[in-house]
Amino acid sequence: MAQQQEGTGRRRRSRQETEHDLLDAALRLLRRDGVLAGINLREVAKEAGVNHGQIYQYFGTRQTLLRAAIAHLVEHDFLDRDSHWDQPFVERRRAMWRAALSKPDVVRLEALLALDDDPGFDLFPDLPRTRAALHRDTEDGSLPPDADGLVMHAMTASTYLGYCIFRDAIARALDISPEDLDRRSQPVFDQMLSALTQAPGDAEPS
Repeated sequence: MAQQQEGTGRRRRSRQETEHDLLDAALRLLRRDGVLAGINLREVAKEAGVNHGQIYQYFGTRQTLLRAAIAHLVEHDFLDRDSHWDQPFVERRRAMWRAALSKPDVVRLEALLALDDDPGFDLFPDLPRTRAALHRDTEDGSLPPDADGLVMHAMTASTYLGYCIFRDAIARALDISPEDLDRRSQPVFDQMLSALTQAPGDAEPS
């Protein structure tokens, strides 16, 4: 039976519903005001119609709220997390490019946490699996034997993360639509990946 607030006849939200409403409110404010406006916990509570004391009780800090919002957004990630790690380096990075473009709010939230220098923010939470996959890549020839796989992983991540953050501004500067920019950027990213995975001796003569 649904709980009722005393004297009001209104149903009392469960903790899970309240947290969900707070996360949705945080995302609405982020989309409305932009990354640089930041996230204010009291404003989020007001937007969600929740007593401001509850947001501090549930999340405590802005950083905790943002980390929870990221988890909320990637809850239904299209990546198959198991088969993803079975793919070679290039295919994994292409998949992450598509994932970033499909969830730009995740990238914006990660940017906020990085700008906040939040010690609880982990940009590469699957790093042990990344290391294992990179080792396999060098063993099976997907990467050159002397490749600095971890830095290649980091630099390609910087590319798609930065692209998502600056995508609309780049499109405006180039006077093209964001969709046209996406269409033209994907093959360029593929060329970058191909260059990274090519052994020096395999390079075509100029």
